[in-house]
Amino acid sequence: MRTHRTRLTVGPLLGAAVLLTALTATAVTATAATNASTGWAPAATARIHPGVQMYTDGAQCTANFVFSDAAGNTYVGYAAHCAGLGSATDTDGCLAQSLPLGTRVTFNEGGSLLSEGRQVGAGTLAYSSWLTMQQGNEQDASTCAYNDLALVRVDAADVSKVNPSVPFWGGPVGIDTNGTTTGDKVYTYGNSSLRAGIEILSPHVGVSLGDSAADTGWTHPLYTVTPGVPGDSGSGFLSADGAAVGTLSTLGLAPLPASNNIGDLARELAYAQAHSGIGGLALVDGTEPFSPIL
Repeated sequence: MRTHRTRLTVGPLLGAAVLLTALTATAVTATAATNASTGWAPAATARIHPGVQMYTDGAQCTANFVFSDAAGNTYVGYAAHCAGLGSATDTDGCLAQSLPLGTRVTFNEGGSLLSEGRQVGAGTLAYSSWLTMQQGNEQDASTCAYNDLALVRVDAADVSKVNPSVPFWGGPVGIDTNGTTTGDKVYTYGNSSLRAGIEILSPHVGVSLGDSAADTGWTHPLYTVTPGVPGDSGSGFLSADGAAVGTLSTLGLAPLPASNNIGDLARELAYAQAHSGIGGLALVDGTEPFSPIL
């Protein structure tokens, strides 16, 4: 199945309109959950959280989940391809070019086709599955195609602005390790700048199309009622019980047009834990209860 990466680069309106027409869907991490009961900004006022817009060298994506490490650092995840240098059709993370670790990334509110909105924080690219797979000469085709996770270490001055809860839905509540079956509901919060800050358009409910046996559990194809659009890349997906199940990576063109593929978070995080050199890397649970109200 051929897929397309779907970060959104801010540029001329015509170019964005063509991209939106061509790609009707897009974008959008795991281990034992860290206790997130203290030390976080209140969910209602936090500026950095799952679903916040992230800009890398002019390209906009959406944050998925919050992570921590043994040294007390705080990370926000998005898709590795959000720092990619190639075209939307460069889908093999073992071959595609990427910006280096240390690249600056900003957290923004209110980004649109006309501007990047207001910066509310910043961080540094600290892990990229793409760069890691290339350095380690990864050979497994499914891993190369679907291991699409990057971590941005939040600047110390901005950590006080962070809350790990997913807007609208709450959670996550741990990590899903069982994959999905056909018909399972999933929940996400995409924040593409194409929506011009209309928050009511950001929460999505989807239905799994079942795990792809051919890809050894690395990807879960699904449909959402309102598909992701460019800029939603990296968004996190929750299972029906609120567990973090995946991150939005690609738009399927065949054989399931306008479907999305999410990378399996449990596998993506396990890979990062094994190869990133970041000790004690873990998903942080949300401070707000998961509430699937739709």
